[in-house]
Amino acid sequence: MSRSTLEKFYSAFQSQDASKMAECYHPDVVFNDPVFKNLNHREVTGMWEMLIDRSKGKLEIDFHSIVGDDELANCIWEAEYEFSKTGNSVHNIIHSTMEFKDGLIIKHTDDFNFWRWSKMALGLTGTLLGWSPMLKNKVRKMAIASLDKYLKSQ
Repeated sequence: MSRSTLEKFYSAFQSQDASKMAECYHPDVVFNDPVFKNLNHREVTGMWEMLIDRSKGKLEIDFHSIVGDDELANCIWEAEYEFSKTGNSVHNIIHSTMEFKDGLIIKHTDDFNFWRWSKMALGLTGTLLGWSPMLKNKVRKMAIASLDKYLKSQ
């Protein structure tokens, strides 16, 4: 069951269908990645919707290497997009772990190399400072503020 939920989630992401992605989440879901921490259902579904909206159709998603059972599944997914703040092209490789409850995603943890991402997304600033907690914290604050603003506008 977890494999089919994971496949439904990423297939919906490929189709840029945030509402179908949201259907895969348990109401009590918790999401974490290197930028967003402890997002609840409203926040994580809003985050995906915001990212899809901002991509303006220039988002390509691929997923592979799925392993798991009814409780836990992992996969690798890749995103190619234009970072909206700089216009820079990004090819991010993300390792995703999902825990399931009642066939839905209850815990979603994505991990990626922040420095690698920051070099592509932020250019010289990311290359020089992408390793530093200072830049990571700045990006986190900006991302959360952006998500809060997006959610308030909905």
